[in-house]
Amino acid sequence: MDNQVKHDYFKGRQGMAKTKDYGLGPSTFPRGWFVIAESSELTDTPVPLTFFDLDLALYRGKSGKPILIDAYCPHMGTHLAASDTTVLAQKKLQIEGDSIRCPYHGWRFNSDGLCDHIPYYDGPMPRSAILTSYEVREVMGCIMIWFDEEGGEPDYEPPFIDEWNDPQWVKWQLDHCGEIDVHPQEVMDNIADIRHLEPTHGATCVYYENEIDGYLCIQRQGGFHEDYGTLLETETWYTGPGILISRQIMNGITSYEFIAHTPVHDGCLKVWHGVLSKGNNTPPNQEDRKSAAISQQMAMDSLAADFSVWTNKRAATRIIQLNNDGPFGSCRKWYSQFYISRTEAKNILDKINGVHTVSNFPTPFEYKHS
Repeated sequence: MDNQVKHDYFKGRQGMAKTKDYGLGPSTFPRGWFVIAESSELTDTPVPLTFFDLDLALYRGKSGKPILIDAYCPHMGTHLAASDTTVLAQKKLQIEGDSIRCPYHGWRFNSDGLCDHIPYYDGPMPRSAILTSYEVREVMGCIMIWFDEEGGEPDYEPPFIDEWNDPQWVKWQLDHCGEIDVHPQEVMDNIADIRHLEPTHGATCVYYENEIDGYLCIQRQGGFHEDYGTLLETETWYTGPGILISRQIMNGITSYEFIAHTPVHDGCLKVWHGVLSKGNNTPPNQEDRKSAAISQQMAMDSLAADFSVWTNKRAATRIIQLNNDGPFGSCRKWYSQFYISRTEAKNILDKINGVHTVSNFPTPFEYKHS
């Protein structure tokens, strides 16, 4: 699979519901850490991006750190990363240290967004010559942004899998799944949706529970998987509203699936996917990498079943909740914390933190000790 190509499975209906239709809170976009690019995309040329209804410029400074700022030069509105036909851009002269020059007139902005040099002017820098800069981290081959409409500092750290640094594990090359016209609430519902596992994925479920713990929402389940022909046990968790990791165990072998979705516009997401697998050799050889690629493709095919549903359904702004469904209500309340103030979020979490079970289903502990 070409990991840079948008998959056909992700084409679907247009114009899903917006944040206000779900009653999530006053913010249009959730607060948290989000993937915006794969590390390998950063070169000596700035990258144009659009997320959260914002046009942005991403580049790697000479120090090696990724830098993200608003895209439009305050001088005359030139896009810093998309105006690539000027001599300055074509000669790759925009990046100086950790600063970036506008390709139109050469105004230079440092990593904090402040204009620190105008090539044809010796006076003080105009006070209005400033761009918003954003906190970004480079984690597990991804560039992640901390986004908060209120402008607050990060409440938690981005997720990290310890095995990422183990030389026996095959690091993922992300599937770039493109943009889909689906509100993230439709995606988030999966963390509570025990009843879709068998009809959608061919995975029976013999035990199940959810746990809510602050910015974490966790699902633990296990059962026979039709496609794999064996027992599949998973512990899956969202770290905040946009990054999912699933630890999966089959036949005593552990792997990690990674799914990230980031709002582009209200009701539109960009999606990435990967699988971290353990090789039989240190470092992994060609056969290990081939096996890892097959595992990632199988996981991608399973994810495609979900997206085929999501992109062709009407918005589930209301759910007919049965008493033996998964805990949709609690998990939706958990998700809503990222659209409201931190004080309001704490009040919600005080009520819903803890383990949530499903009627007539044992928890993992009960199943394994019965």
